[in-house]
Amino acid sequence: MTSLSPSLDELVDALRRLPGLGPRSASRIAEHLLSQDRERALKLVSALDRAVKNVKHCELCNTLTDDTVCPICADTSRDHSKICVVESPADQRVIEETMTYRGLYFVLMGLISPVKGVGAEDLRLAKLWERLKSDPAVREVLIATPYTPEGDATAHFIAKAVASVAPQVRVTRLARGIPAGVELEYTDANTIAGAIFARR
Repeated sequence: MTSLSPSLDELVDALRRLPGLGPRSASRIAEHLLSQDRERALKLVSALDRAVKNVKHCELCNTLTDDTVCPICADTSRDHSKICVVESPADQRVIEETMTYRGLYFVLMGLISPVKGVGAEDLRLAKLWERLKSDPAVREVLIATPYTPEGDATAHFIAKAVASVAPQVRVTRLARGIPAGVELEYTDANTIAGAIFARR
């Protein structure tokens, strides 16, 4: 098929490589930006360019930030005895929005997944081990990975490694339960079993 616009094809191809975007969604977004919203397209280009130049990994927790150390790690009012391990900055944001956790974080930027070729060495965990060994204030590592095969494998690996690297640090895991407003009959058996096990 003859291409009407190689530049548009290149944009669609770049967009469809993003997580959650297939060829149709990528095509719709590209066509919308170029045919109806060029001003927003230019703002997107500018914001992306600025972010690529300025955003880096926090030296302590590995999250994305403009600073060498992110505002959460730099906040002396936070509880420095707890480190919550999450998969991504999005998970970190969700926990922060609950306003129930005031400790620190470590952001993995992924999960152990042999199928995808992601091993423990790809998660920058050496940075976490170093922190546990060098900071006597840390008393607990709360693992908040998802309850998926990859999340479970990652949690298991981290728990075993913490026991070896820093045996004085307590390891806990985010409880698994039934979401509010969900009927029991529509909940899968694993979630129900986890909720019974973690009952209080």
